[in-house]
Amino acid sequence: MRSVIGLGALALTLSPGFAAAQSAPTSAPKTSSATTPAPTAPTPTLRPDQVAFRALYKELVETNTTLSAGSCTVAADRMAAHLKAAGFPQADLHPFAAPDHPKEGGLVDVLHGTDPKAKAILLLAHLDVVEAHREDWTRDPFTMVEENGYYYGRGTSDDKAQAAVWVDTLMRLKQEGFHPRRDIKMALTCGEETSGAFNGAQYLANHERQLIDAAFALNEGAGGRLDANGKPIALNVEDGEKFPQDYTLVTTNPGGHSSRPSRDNAIYHVALGLLKIGRYSFPLEFTDASKEYLAQTGPLVGGEMGAAMIALANDPKDQDDAQIIENDPGYNGMLHTTCVATMMKAGHATNALPQRAEANVNCRIFPGTTPEQVRETLVQLVQDPKITITMASARSPIAKVPPPLTPQIMDPIKAEAAKIWPGVPVIPVLTAGATDGAFLTPVGIPTYGVTGMFGDPDGNGVHGLNERIRITSLMNGRDFLYGLVKAYATQE
Repeated sequence: MRSVIGLGALALTLSPGFAAAQSAPTSAPKTSSATTPAPTAPTPTLRPDQVAFRALYKELVETNTTLSAGSCTVAADRMAAHLKAAGFPQADLHPFAAPDHPKEGGLVDVLHGTDPKAKAILLLAHLDVVEAHREDWTRDPFTMVEENGYYYGRGTSDDKAQAAVWVDTLMRLKQEGFHPRRDIKMALTCGEETSGAFNGAQYLANHERQLIDAAFALNEGAGGRLDANGKPIALNVEDGEKFPQDYTLVTTNPGGHSSRPSRDNAIYHVALGLLKIGRYSFPLEFTDASKEYLAQTGPLVGGEMGAAMIALANDPKDQDDAQIIENDPGYNGMLHTTCVATMMKAGHATNALPQRAEANVNCRIFPGTTPEQVRETLVQLVQDPKITITMASARSPIAKVPPPLTPQIMDPIKAEAAKIWPGVPVIPVLTAGATDGAFLTPVGIPTYGVTGMFGDPDGNGVHGLNERIRITSLMNGRDFLYGLVKAYATQE
């Protein structure tokens, strides 16, 4: 991400774990229950198999996997124990951890198929979660609480919901004696939520490629959207994602006493440069998925925004309608590369001219554009030789084109979705955030985001306070993914 972005009045790309490239701030005042009523949803009666799944899911949620104080390795070991109890031999369980990151380990598991010529499918999910401070939360973030039809806790949505479902799905298939045509592989990894941390998906792609080799992978990145009354509106499938890249703007200066001011001020240089960047809109760009998203979502949105989406899908050069869509921060991110200032630091004393000023600009780059091309654009925008603009290390390789949405991929999704949510459209989407799919698609494992877990309009607290998921959404998503995996596993 997974993260969630609010796409206006009808944000359809809500999903567990969408904005994975950066850690989100977690310290904020508690929301007053007196001003914001606690959300409510129907509480379903669980089937016996769902009760067993709930216990596994609860164990995973209550295993702290933050980078600061938790351990993905412990979580992976606990999931391996469940798989072993379900009948998987030790030879099919592959725990891994880098020696210098002992708490950031993961797990690969394999359910072998009957056709050695058929390429595997890979089930991908991350175990790590965004930091959560108890003093900020209404409930203990690492105690799963059931309340008003929701499960509360850090990771209940992002991404331990899908991780638990993958483990549960393999256990069910093993216990049923199911024999897939192709191998079903599962990779539970760490490091997705924190830029610069050891990343398990990256490690596997670079060092254990054969272990996870597959025709394609299923991942987080897109879910479903509920309206204000809890009715499913659309199920999204992530087909590609923008590339996150940070740039640092720096100006240095001899400084001096503040009683001797000069217009040649390091802060002024960087501030003016940021203003120029902030006023710029990158050219409109489209993938097949983003164009189809506009065309299919427009009628659901309705009003001026919906009409603009339909018109832009028909005429990608329609600047007037693009302007309407760009006014919504969520939709804007789907139309082109975006760059935004996120951090600044400058000066060394209140009574001294600044000797140094720097700012971070975070860009989300549209597929087909390189980070260097964006840097060159920023240099041209700033037009200030006293500002140097450098790139931070890239988070992942760059996928030049999104994975293809073939009938082999889409037909099973539509068929399984129709069983649970008849009449609800399945809509592809280009995700504006970043997931661990960024490490797999570039190395030849096309990765699609699909969870079947529908989110509320407010984003369910993902990456923020009091994260939650509807019990019904979780259990329906579990049934959907189980059926989808079986359909892909037997596909010719």
